[in-house]
Amino acid sequence: MARPRSFRNLQVVFISLAAAIGGFLFGFDSGVINGTVDALQAAFHSTSAGSGFNVASILLGCAVGAFLAGNLADKFGRRPVMLLAAIFFAVSAWGSGIASGSTEFVLYRILGGFAIGAASVICPTYISEIAPAHLRGRLASLQQLAIIFGLSASFFSNYLIVRASGGSQAVFWWGFQSWQWMLWVNMLPAILFAVTLVFIPESPRFLVAAGRLKQARDVLAKLSHPDDADRKVEEIRSTLAAGHRPRMSDLLDSGSGRIQPIVWVGIGLACLQQLVGINVVFYYGATLWQAAGFTEADALAINLISGTVNIVATFVAIALIDRVGRKPLLLWGSIGMVLSLGLLAVIFGKAAVDVSGRLVLSAGEGRTALVSANVYVFFFCVSWGPVLWVMLSEMFKNQIRGAALAVSGFALWVTNFIVTMTFPILLAKAGLGVAYGIYCGFALISIFFMLRFTKETKGLTLEEM
Repeated sequence: MARPRSFRNLQVVFISLAAAIGGFLFGFDSGVINGTVDALQAAFHSTSAGSGFNVASILLGCAVGAFLAGNLADKFGRRPVMLLAAIFFAVSAWGSGIASGSTEFVLYRILGGFAIGAASVICPTYISEIAPAHLRGRLASLQQLAIIFGLSASFFSNYLIVRASGGSQAVFWWGFQSWQWMLWVNMLPAILFAVTLVFIPESPRFLVAAGRLKQARDVLAKLSHPDDADRKVEEIRSTLAAGHRPRMSDLLDSGSGRIQPIVWVGIGLACLQQLVGINVVFYYGATLWQAAGFTEADALAINLISGTVNIVATFVAIALIDRVGRKPLLLWGSIGMVLSLGLLAVIFGKAAVDVSGRLVLSAGEGRTALVSANVYVFFFCVSWGPVLWVMLSEMFKNQIRGAALAVSGFALWVTNFIVTMTFPILLAKAGLGVAYGIYCGFALISIFFMLRFTKETKGLTLEEM
């Protein structure tokens, strides 16, 4: 007898939550660096450019991880690749903390970047492939929610450690500095992720592509298609090219030999999500607010506020994405980002600078900047944050999903690297006003790109895309 639909939905939710731990690790590993920037610069005697590379180096691994993960997942399965990412997360956290110089630190951060890149591509893909159509948007959005929880957890962890020790460079437990403990905390969720992966099934879409039809039928029968699992297996098979498993060359149109247009759309969406500058807030939040005149303790506390806004906005997105749709959320998110980023560009562009090079904001300007920055975070996290991962995981057909995600993920992380590397330079040479003006311009471009090139995917099965 088939299990009740409510029970099957609950199973899918728990499986999705397990996969979303990869998103938590993605967020924690990305955000933990926020509180260690100054300490790393002092510990490794880095220049401003070197400090920027210490922060941005992880993104090189992210680009490689995202590019390779799609093909590896098509060859070996979604679950083995997620397990590999969990191992890399743990090794990177430990190694980054024990690093004695920039080179060693960068190598371990690149390894962690590989894990982040793999998790960013495979975790939402896996969730989309096991979720029923009516829940897919909300469940795939768990990836973004987990990322935000990971970011917020890293901010909170950093804040607690600094409060307990007296500063990011202060000696904490057992003679190690606070920044080292900030990095080591990430080992705990990495181990949890590896353990939970043992108990979740493989993606039925991968199993069909691999010719493991009985296993695919069993997974579908348990999770979403108790009465017509055989029909669903055949439906999935019909969307795959006969004679070969998915491969990178499938991205080329068989007639023209050119990259399929839908792949360019995915690349464009991925790049624009980064070009609006959101990760400047997450990676350089403490540095940014100190540049605006706040103390280190105040800057870390502001990070907590942004993290809370992030979580609230993502919950709103999860509630709306399967009701309102993907495109409306993207549209209003872009409009909100244009307005809030524009205001920040004006405030920081007009602010005076003291003899040390720091901005001098009046009490009113400081409050307005703080509110505007969090409005910006809200609009991003209710739209482009979660919706991009949902759309990338569902907009490509089964035959090209792994390869298309690899290319789109690679483009996203390369763009992230460029934005992250250029922010310290913009901050030093042009100031916050110019930096936020540039990000505002890309937010404006995102409106026209989204309206022109994207299509609504709400309520469609992956095979109907």
